[in-house]
Amino acid sequence: MDYEFLIRDLNINKSQKAIGTDKGLAKIGDGIVNLTYSMAKSIVLTQTNLNNKVLRTGLKVSKKILANSLKNANMKNFAKSRADAHDLADTVEALIAYVWLSNHMSLNEIIDFLTSNLSGNLTIRSEEIKNATEAFTKLLVNIKKLLPQT
Repeated sequence: MDYEFLIRDLNINKSQKAIGTDKGLAKIGDGIVNLTYSMAKSIVLTQTNLNNKVLRTGLKVSKKILANSLKNANMKNFAKSRADAHDLADTVEALIAYVWLSNHMSLNEIIDFLTSNLSGNLTIRSEEIKNATEAFTKLLVNIKKLLPQT
């Protein structure tokens, strides 16, 4: 099914800030971000597990990871002025929802992208935060090319 009708109004305006500050998109993107990261982390943990055991995890991606990723990708201009970490995380979620609803990236493509860019020991929280931030930064840099350039 085509979900483009959910972003038709944003495509008329084609504003980066309009996309990045849309609260509805952020709510949709919250689920997409958490699902795709949980899948990618489960894949990496399973691949690196020495016991050949399948490891599944479901978790929320912290606003700190998303906010720092947006900053590292030089995309703060997509967020509202004077945005805090929560607002910056919402912007990341809105952008990811937009590229999915626009059919620019499928859930599988987002999962595969995150999986291929996650490394290190994800069972150590500090290392996971660092590596997840890098993976989301790379995802945002890739997504930036798929967004309106205004």
